[in-house]
Amino acid sequence: MPSAPPLIDSFGRQITYLRLSVTDRCDLRCTYCMPERMQFLPKSEVLSLEELQRLALAFISRGVSKIRLTGGEPLVRRDMMDLVRALGREIGNGLEELTLTTNGTQLAQHAEALAAAGVKRVNVSLDTRDPALFARLTRRDQLAAVLEGIAAARAAGLHVKINTVALRGSNEAEIPDLMQWAHSHGHDMTLIEVMPLGEVEEQRADHYLPLTAVRDRLEDRFTLIPLAQRTGGPARYVRVEETGGTLGFITPLTQNFCAGCNRVRVTATGQLYACLGETEKVDLRAALRSQAPEEQLAVALDEAMHIKPERHHFQIAEGSGPALERHMSMTGG
Repeated sequence: MPSAPPLIDSFGRQITYLRLSVTDRCDLRCTYCMPERMQFLPKSEVLSLEELQRLALAFISRGVSKIRLTGGEPLVRRDMMDLVRALGREIGNGLEELTLTTNGTQLAQHAEALAAAGVKRVNVSLDTRDPALFARLTRRDQLAAVLEGIAAARAAGLHVKINTVALRGSNEAEIPDLMQWAHSHGHDMTLIEVMPLGEVEEQRADHYLPLTAVRDRLEDRFTLIPLAQRTGGPARYVRVEETGGTLGFITPLTQNFCAGCNRVRVTATGQLYACLGETEKVDLRAALRSQAPEEQLAVALDEAMHIKPERHHFQIAEGSGPALERHMSMTGG
């Protein structure tokens, strides 16, 4: 149970969900996420696993009950499973759920250990099952490894949700078949609008596919029944009658979902962003490494509640640059 006041922002929203990045590094180079020659952080700037654990415990003491480990790609970090096991021991002691988001390339070798540590669900990013398109979108020929990872996660008893970024002119025609494949294997699926974070080689407007249009096309073929289901994130869900599976929609551009926001993000360097779409941050690393870390962390978390905005203001327009210079891999997916 929390031993300190809960984290409540100035709009009365209680923060119960932490997305904690363990690294900004990734073994893929998705075209809509980062440039090919991405400059990653020096390892000296990244929090140690012990510091990440201390941060997580501080959040749990303030009422955070769900932690999602993110990156970059979290499973490329050495000894990452030590952190998973340490946090898994907090399940039932204030923490209700520990999950992670992964690109799946390393999942086959870690699936059983994740399940043994108390992880029940994982989100796997997969935008296509076409090998040529996968290689073009990610700049790496790793589709087979991702599919092997998804199968291993299912075999280990993990519930897998497929996260798919809807991309105009790339995977939009494949979305119905990808959804049917996911549902046929017992996986839920969530569609995501591309987010205008960080400089990439291609124009954001060329990638952007509104999910309102995707949903309209899906409804020409399928019966979508709205659900009240929530998993702690921003997705809104439907049940697809023909497949029996669940489909989510994350719409940062066409339908702002901030009113019920219960989340904050912490980067691998300990910077707390109270909103994905804004620049205001609080330096938790400085608090952790101060002479009075517990007191300074408490002050920093209170400050984060004051700076958390009511909503983000993402926009994508032809010829416009990113909404923020910060790449998604820096903030945590």
